[in-house]
Amino acid sequence: MASDVVSNETTASSDGARPQKGGSVMRKVIVLGTLALLCSVLVAGAQAGKQATVVKLRFATYVWQPTTVAANKSIVDSWNKSHPGIQVEVVPVDVNSVHDKLLTSFVGGTAADIIHDEAADIAGFTQQGYLANLTPLIPKSLKASIPKDIWATTNFGGKITGVPSLMQTYNIFANMDILKSAGIKAPTLSNPWTWAQFRANAKKLTTSSRYGVCWGLRSPTAVTQTMSLNYGGQFFYLENGKWTFKFGPNDQNVVKQMHDMIHVDKSVDPAATGLSGSAVLPAFFGGKCAMTVAGNFTAQSMILQGPKDFNWAMFPLLKGQSQQQVANPQTYSISAQSTNKQSAMFFLAYLVNKQNLAKLAAGDWLIPSNPEAGKLLRKSTKRAGSWKIATESVVHFRKGNWVSLAAYPRWKAEVAQPAFVQYLRGQTTLDELGKSLSDGWTRVRG
Repeated sequence: MASDVVSNETTASSDGARPQKGGSVMRKVIVLGTLALLCSVLVAGAQAGKQATVVKLRFATYVWQPTTVAANKSIVDSWNKSHPGIQVEVVPVDVNSVHDKLLTSFVGGTAADIIHDEAADIAGFTQQGYLANLTPLIPKSLKASIPKDIWATTNFGGKITGVPSLMQTYNIFANMDILKSAGIKAPTLSNPWTWAQFRANAKKLTTSSRYGVCWGLRSPTAVTQTMSLNYGGQFFYLENGKWTFKFGPNDQNVVKQMHDMIHVDKSVDPAATGLSGSAVLPAFFGGKCAMTVAGNFTAQSMILQGPKDFNWAMFPLLKGQSQQQVANPQTYSISAQSTNKQSAMFFLAYLVNKQNLAKLAAGDWLIPSNPEAGKLLRKSTKRAGSWKIATESVVHFRKGNWVSLAAYPRWKAEVAQPAFVQYLRGQTTLDELGKSLSDGWTRVRG
């Protein structure tokens, strides 16, 4: 470029005037210096512009299983590599104190752009104005990839404040050798067990040295309310604009059957009311009970902790009037404090695409909200049977009314947990349980 300029200037002086000694050299130096300065300014400006356009997002997540942590890191690293203009930083959150940590960050104005939580917890944060309305931001393809009944769990008054991701069901796990020796056939997706069949088989499998069922019921509220939807039990009902607690026949059905299996049928180990779901597994592996009821993710423990020759199976959802269970999915939200909401949504759409959601689901052994991700899982695992039962359950998920209630987490912790435990231990009657739950809701709701 410099030589072209000099050439042009030489041509311009070809009118016969003789250039002064050193003039063209000086002009060349000046031109070259000017160009060099201009280039350096342009480069610096480009670099400054590039730095100014990089969006930095903070992603607060409570993933804790090593397999899921690795999957999450891989997804974020892949995003950062392919999207230099939007960079994501993972902010780990202690899985045992998610709500408190998030609340502190919201109140302190230090919330991350992207929030990992669950549907039942974000109801309160939504009511308090801490989460952005995602409704106008969600891409059509993302909206279409997740069933409407699951989106309903994060829709609060017409505003969606969370993207549903991973879910769980409660299933029966069985020692198939014991069932076979007792002549009991396993249920199938097309012919699931009813609650009556479950109770009858549990009694048949109970002997002087073995219980039909080991059931970890130290914290029974979630499983009780979730499975109560088998009979349409919602516990909370909207009347005259106010959420009212009711404990009618449909709400009572499952917890009464659980109580009677312990105290009437005597097919459930009564020690279960003091144990967690994982704490009963040694007895299950040791043949002290024929079945256990637990979250579908327990399949991972069966593989990692069970004896190598342990012959187990995960059964389809129990059926009452239906096989419906409550969906309380893990969620991804965007903080109302974020100044980069659109960029955050770009990342969320990538995070929960079917390939990435399948990776996260495989790490936690949880059910992806996108059925297409479930299909990918079944193709990529040796445990296709368990995953087929788990992923086929998506059609049975429904919203529990309590998922939308801001006061529910407090009611669950302070009222429901101790009340259900006392009833299942035989320390209170069904009527007394209902009164405790109702009075507690009135107190907590205010």
